[in-house]
Amino acid sequence: MLQKYRIVIACVLSIVIIFGWNFFSRKMGWVQSPEPAQQTATSVQSDSSAPEQTKKIMPLAETGFTPAPGRDITVSTPLYDAVFYSGGGFLKKFALNKYNANLTGDAKVMLVNDSVARFAPLGIVLNGAPSWSKGAWQATGEDMRIAKGQSGALRFVGEMDGLRLIREISFNADSYELFETLTLQNPGNNAASVRVAFTVGTPSLSDSDSKYNRTKISYLTSGEKFKSEDDNDDLTAGIKVPDLRWGAVQSNYFLAAVIPQGTSEMIAKFQDTVYRVAMEARDLRVEAGSELVLKTKYYMGPKEADYLQAAGEELSASLDYGWLGIISKFFLKLLQFFYKFVGNYGIAIILLTALIKIILWPLSHKSYKSMEKMKKIQPLVKQLQEKYQGDRQKIQQETMRLYKAYNVNPMGGCLPMVIQIPIFIALYYALLGAIELRHAAFITYLPFTHKIWLADLSAMDPYFITPIIMGISMLVQQKMTPAAGDPTQQKVMMIMPVVFTFMFAYFPSGLVLYWLVSNVISIAQQWFILRRVKS
Repeated sequence: MLQKYRIVIACVLSIVIIFGWNFFSRKMGWVQSPEPAQQTATSVQSDSSAPEQTKKIMPLAETGFTPAPGRDITVSTPLYDAVFYSGGGFLKKFALNKYNANLTGDAKVMLVNDSVARFAPLGIVLNGAPSWSKGAWQATGEDMRIAKGQSGALRFVGEMDGLRLIREISFNADSYELFETLTLQNPGNNAASVRVAFTVGTPSLSDSDSKYNRTKISYLTSGEKFKSEDDNDDLTAGIKVPDLRWGAVQSNYFLAAVIPQGTSEMIAKFQDTVYRVAMEARDLRVEAGSELVLKTKYYMGPKEADYLQAAGEELSASLDYGWLGIISKFFLKLLQFFYKFVGNYGIAIILLTALIKIILWPLSHKSYKSMEKMKKIQPLVKQLQEKYQGDRQKIQQETMRLYKAYNVNPMGGCLPMVIQIPIFIALYYALLGAIELRHAAFITYLPFTHKIWLADLSAMDPYFITPIIMGISMLVQQKMTPAAGDPTQQKVMMIMPVVFTFMFAYFPSGLVLYWLVSNVISIAQQWFILRRVKS
């Protein structure tokens, strides 16, 4: 019996350690540079084989280029509304039309707002200088509304440092991708060596007090390893990472990424509540009288698997399901399957929990039978402890002999919990990153009141009702389980429901709902099985 409860305690502590480690290990992965993000951004060698046209480039003075006053140009699609500024082609606004910022629905999620517009997201940085403020610009195109199945484009032309910059940004009404072709023309008599950075920026994409949904800088290395950084102290100092495929700002549910052609170096910074990323290619050469064409892509939208997979470029790596990703994705598919029938993700979680318990039923049945046998031989175990008091080795030997004689497996009662740990972890990551659960209601109002309750399964229970009930259910389970002979272990086991209640108090309510329903079903199973064993 002693060994059994040691295993139980170890299982429980494993959960605490795993999630504690997940919370505190935010500084691992790669070396950071102390250089701040606003300093000159350097990068790895870029692909210099980009096509150069042989056509003659006219001198700037002969092109008839006339800078125009800056103006706003609006692009509207069913998925988003974007406002570009003609003086450089940067974003002033980017709103996601299908996602509300809050439960009241009076505002949309803004990936770019006024605070971010000050830093000119999607602006081009040329040779370390902002082209939107150092260059002269004109734009071709008016406000456009792009209907489903259609596409459109804007063209921005600027002059800076003796070079002509031609930006062509295209849109598709059915995608959150924005495509850019940047042409650098050199009408001069000497070759030009340049560095070009493509940028994105967003406000915080998560609540400031959220422990499980944090805004972070993420990126994919050339070796297809996904990494992220969410420590604002490090980001305030600025980080720099070479040889990347893409860089982004993201939360659990939204992503603003810049994906240049080839690999580039990323500089990221958190400044004045804004997260900024620049992906820069260096050592580019534009020959005299010729041009260099660079292509890049932006993704500005939700972390929905279908859209990310369609975008390619391994953007799906931003859907981090942890080390049990295959199981997490399977659970998410099951949730979506149940939701199609019931139309409520809370009920879908209950159905998924019931399915898991049904699958584990044979194991649970065997476990509870083993627990009942353990309960029956408890007086004999106590006699052994009294007989060989002070001789722990002898007590252990005789206890194991007793287990063998009565065909009892001391680990049998713990096995369901051991199996449930990876299931819990997999479901934790599935529910934590599922945008489907964001603002998904289970029971919108607290019964008999007008107070908002479980209206968002991705957020914590505001009144801590479900965590408290869950803790009570754990106590009931303990009362139905044979008590450990060691008084110290009995006290430890009694503390566990309290520890779990506090730990789950701030978990997303969808996850608490799973654990609570799992406990309730386990209690019913245990009562039913033990009743049959006794009869």
